[in-house]
Amino acid sequence: MKRSYAHGIQPPDLSRRRFLGGVLAGGAALTLPPLSSPALAARAADTRTGMAPVLSGTEFHLTVDQTWVDFTGTPRPATTINGSIPAPVLRWREGETVTIRITNRLPVSTSIHWHGIILPYRMDGVPGVSFPGIAPGETFVYRFKVGQAGTYWYHSHTAFQEQTGMYGAIIVEPRGGERIRADRDYVVQLSDWTDEDPLDVFAKLKKQSDYYNFNQVTVGDFFRDVSTLGLSGALRKRAMWNRMRMNPTDLADISAYTYTYLMNGTTPRGNWTALFRTGDRVRLRFIGSATQSFFDVRIPGLKMTVVHVDGQDIEPVTVDEFRIGPGETYDVIVEPEGDTAYTIFAQSMDRTGYARGTLAPRADMEAPVPPLDESQWLTMRDMMGAMAGGEGASMKGMAGAGGMDHMAMGYGSGAMSPVHARHAKTEYGPSVDMRVDMPRTNLDDPGIGLRDNGRRVLTYADIRTPTGPLDAREPEREIELHLTGNMERYTWSLDGLEFGKSTPIHFRHGERLRVILHNDTMMTHPMHLHGMWSELEDPEGRFLARRHTISVQPAQRISFRVTADALGRWAWHCHLLYHMDAGMFREVVVA
Repeated sequence: MKRSYAHGIQPPDLSRRRFLGGVLAGGAALTLPPLSSPALAARAADTRTGMAPVLSGTEFHLTVDQTWVDFTGTPRPATTINGSIPAPVLRWREGETVTIRITNRLPVSTSIHWHGIILPYRMDGVPGVSFPGIAPGETFVYRFKVGQAGTYWYHSHTAFQEQTGMYGAIIVEPRGGERIRADRDYVVQLSDWTDEDPLDVFAKLKKQSDYYNFNQVTVGDFFRDVSTLGLSGALRKRAMWNRMRMNPTDLADISAYTYTYLMNGTTPRGNWTALFRTGDRVRLRFIGSATQSFFDVRIPGLKMTVVHVDGQDIEPVTVDEFRIGPGETYDVIVEPEGDTAYTIFAQSMDRTGYARGTLAPRADMEAPVPPLDESQWLTMRDMMGAMAGGEGASMKGMAGAGGMDHMAMGYGSGAMSPVHARHAKTEYGPSVDMRVDMPRTNLDDPGIGLRDNGRRVLTYADIRTPTGPLDAREPEREIELHLTGNMERYTWSLDGLEFGKSTPIHFRHGERLRVILHNDTMMTHPMHLHGMWSELEDPEGRFLARRHTISVQPAQRISFRVTADALGRWAWHCHLLYHMDAGMFREVVVA
């Protein structure tokens, strides 16, 4: 039975969709010199490995320019740093002062933000907040002391330049040398690429938010519901989603229909490869550099021991799989054995495509690539939090596009005690199409698509920083923000106010705060607070882990502590770039 597509959009040509998503093809990335001709392609053959140049020391010179790349068979202009995607890996040493000179060869302004690095706010690299940006032809000098160690990354904070290739890795060696023993050490930078102009992508989302979602509900899905819920149950379920005007398959705004998923700047067919010898302990530094994509990462046949998250050592935890969102970093140790190749498999959360690479004793080896997992529907718990008792729970008093009036619902077995929301008046308007009055607070949920899949999956409850909080004080006050949006309008906001309509959030210098993030939307948002550590708490308020990016799942309430020890103006935003551009951004002033 054929699917029906709203607004006259036809289903994509499957072979093209798979080509662009890198599922069947996609070729290795070929980076050409700026303004070069295809005749010069042979000179860039070394870029096919996907290995970014490594620069180390205390003085760095980086040039931002437009460079031609070819990931799909059609050359496209990219925004690059020193001509490569990813940009060069920068290796620093904890305690040293680094100087980075950025020369802008673009016809437009640019910037670089040092993601997760604690530094003076004028060095943070956010145009309009911490500095004006780097004008065409200008050289800007970043200079700051590196006061931390670990795996971090850097990217443009200007327009959609990050989407067009402007991102790279940072590795900071601890002052006393590496504490994590490894024989091999590799960066694994995950990203998404589109041949489309990002402005065109954004315009399509504004006109129709599910433009790129071809995992629509089908007649077959209805009959499967009939087999499990009965006819009346299946009809109630369908009517419920229709009343909410929401799509239970809306897991990602942008899919492999336009995205090619990259591992270290290499398509799946290019097969980026990391070498090992039997007996090696291999450290893989995964960096979530995607613009809009969450990846679920596993290495079939190998356990992964997660040892380092967001630049911080954690108590080691061994898993089969983990989810990495835009902005996050996860370092794992693996111990491959024998004359065997292993696939590093990173499938998108919506299960439309994947990035992949290989661990092998020799460069010519490959391992089988597993099939994509089946895409799963969002559940009522993803939509309603603690209010939902299960898939069969009834809903009363739906309020249409203006949201829900949340009349009483039963709790299912095992439901947590609900936390009642405090909604701002600004949430009751055209920028908000959903509100969750009783969110869930559990951190032991790996997320949609990873539940009960037969594999040991990392959760936020597993991640623990052994050294404890940086500040032992109890919070002096609380700040609560709701993550809000309207999918039909494709607007994203905090407390119902898009950036430009909101006022800055003020922290008093030196105060200890508890921050509560309450997700009123059906999507997961990786929230990044610049300049200060976010110290994640469990539902009882006990310290768990030091983070710079925290992904808040649908209908979830998360809290963390912050010490406002960084004077200046800072950005706080969702790290899904199109969500940030659509308004999920606030300025924080510490004074």
